[in-house]
Formats: sequence, structure tokens, C-alpha cells
Amino acid sequence: MEIFLQGTPGLEDILAEEARSLSFSGVQSVAGGVICQGDLAEAMRANLWLRCAGRVLIRIAEFRAMHLAQLDKRARKLDWASILRPDRAWRVEATCRKSKIYHQRAAAERIEGAISAALGNTPNPEALIVVKLRIEDDLCTLSLDTSGESLHKRGAKEFIGKAPMKETLAAAFLRACGYHGGMPVVDPMCGSGTFLLEAAEIAARLPAGRARRFAFEDLAGFEIADWSAMRRNFSSREAEAVQFYGFDRDQGAITGARANAERAGVAEWTSFACQPLSALEPPKKQKGLVILNPPYGARIGNRKLLFGLYGAIGAVMRERFTGWQFGMVTSDEGLAKATGLTWSEVSRPVAFGGLTVKLYQSAL
Repeated sequence: MEIFLQGTPGLEDILAEEARSLSFSGVQSVAGGVICQGDLAEAMRANLWLRCAGRVLIRIAEFRAMHLAQLDKRARKLDWASILRPDRAWRVEATCRKSKIYHQRAAAERIEGAISAALGNTPNPEALIVVKLRIEDDLCTLSLDTSGESLHKRGAKEFIGKAPMKETLAAAFLRACGYHGGMPVVDPMCGSGTFLLEAAEIAARLPAGRARRFAFEDLAGFEIADWSAMRRNFSSREAEAVQFYGFDRDQGAITGARANAERAGVAEWTSFACQPLSALEPPKKQKGLVILNPPYGARIGNRKLLFGLYGAIGAVMRERFTGWQFGMVTSDEGLAKATGLTWSEVSRPVAFGGLTVKLYQSAL
């Protein structure tokens, strides 16, 4: 089957690189994500391991339909009983674009009717299992969301600070900075600790989805024995003692970040302390990566007051972190320039929290 790994627009190539590193086959970047090939077991593995993907969809059918009767007829030919279970709730979501079938609710109702006729149950608007219908240029694509809740919900981070970054986006930014484990990571404005939790789990080779449930567990082809074996069959490793350092001026954020690290099982490798940027010093270890998501005017606070902060970030990096890699997320090019740093790479624009941000990288 074709598997679609939904990603962050602008970071599709990062997701493709991650999928290739995990030996998924037929990996190809497309708008909004990555296509690869595999069966349900591969979709399960993608949900368990991928850190940069937001959802994992299986393509179950593709056909042309010019009107609703044709859509209904072709949908009823599918073997829904081999896909969905009659004792599990499901629902349908539809989108139509540039097609003769333009009424999304009517299109969804035809798919719902076909499934109900095959299974003998009715859709549930609260269901975790979602059948997605996309009609574009009269081409109908039916997909099954195997993830359920978005994959950024790892199952461990309960404390969420101001302007939180999704785990999937943090993982993609870490990967864009060349981080694959094996070096210290410092976040001077760590908030809830997302960058550090992701970095520690990558270093320890811990599966991203090890602590949560997925929609595929309620599908017709799911075998609990196979899933249990897959969850056991990985080789974690000990990360070096305390090589992930988080700092923040907010004591509440530090307390919450520590609790998140405990729930994620990486507390022994992480260190969190309440201190201002001015007190930041590099750990007495090998050089590594400094990465942060500082305030920017459109997100938190007054933009004019932030130029001093960004200038201080640049000064601390130049004076104390020579030889380190540096990554910074911001929506404001002017603030990025205020650091006085030379950027070796600037990412494509990425949507984040209703804004457009970029990852700025520098070799210090």
C-alpha cells in the first residue's frame, strides 16, 4: 500500500531523510509530507518511530468520480470489513477541490453509507478512527488515519509553557541542525523542555510513540502480538549522564520541564536550572548544539524591547560558545540580524502557532 507521512510544510525533506534513515521503502517528498510504501505493519512502525511526522495515513483506494452516485457505487465495492471492525467507532472527513463533486458533506455521506452498509453500524463524530476522502480534479482518494491523535502528542509532556512548540517540529529542527545524538544540547530558554526531551530520546534511541495509543489498534487487520513484539524489539542505549541542559528565568517552567523529563524517562540525562541568559556557560563537556525558541514580538511581548535580548543572545554565543553549533527559531528577520551572528543556513518558512517562522543556523 501507499503510506502518506503527513509532515510540516517546508520541512518535507527533513521528514524524508528521517524515513530513509529508518529504512522505509520508496520514500518520496511531496507537498505536505512524504510518500512511502508498505503494509499495516510498516504504518505501525512509522507511528512508533517517526519523530517528524504528524500523522500516518494508509491509502486504501483511488478512483475517478464525476457525481455523487458514481462515488457511492465505487465506495460500496470496497471491502470495508477487511479494513474496519463493526465493534469500533469510525467517522469520515471529506475535502473537495476543483471537482464536479463540490459538496463535502454530501460526499462524506456517500462514504458513510457505504461503510454502514458493509459493517452494520453508523459513524460517530467522536471516533478516533478517521476515513479521509479527498476529491481533487475529480480524483477520489480514500485514506485511513492510523495515528488517531496527532503524533506530536507523545504521551509524556503534561506541562506546557507559554507558546509551546510541538514535539514533531522540535524534532525536525534538531534534525535540520544535524543532531542525531552523541553530543550535548543546551536550550537557554527551555520552557517546557521540548527540545531537550526530544534530543535525549533521540540519543537514547527511544521510540517516539512508546507511551501512547494509536488508532490502528482498532483496525480489522491489527494483531496485538505483532504490535507487542514491535514495541519490545528495539535497542535503546544509555545516553551520557546529564548532557542535555535546560535553563529558563521562570521557575515554574523549570519545575514543569523536570516533571516532563521524569514522565518521559529521560530525567537522569537532563539538567534544568532557573537562571537568566546572562549566567549561561557551556557545560564542561565536548562541544555540541545550542538551540532555542526565544520570544518574538508577534508571539510574546513588544518587538522593540526584544532587540536587546537578541543582541545579548548573539554576544553570549560569540563569547562563550566558540566551536558550538547554534540554531534559533524566530519569525522576525530583523531580530535575527540583531544577534550580530552570521547565518550559515536559514530554513524555508514554517507555519508555527499562526505565524511563519524560520530556523536560523550558525557555526560559532
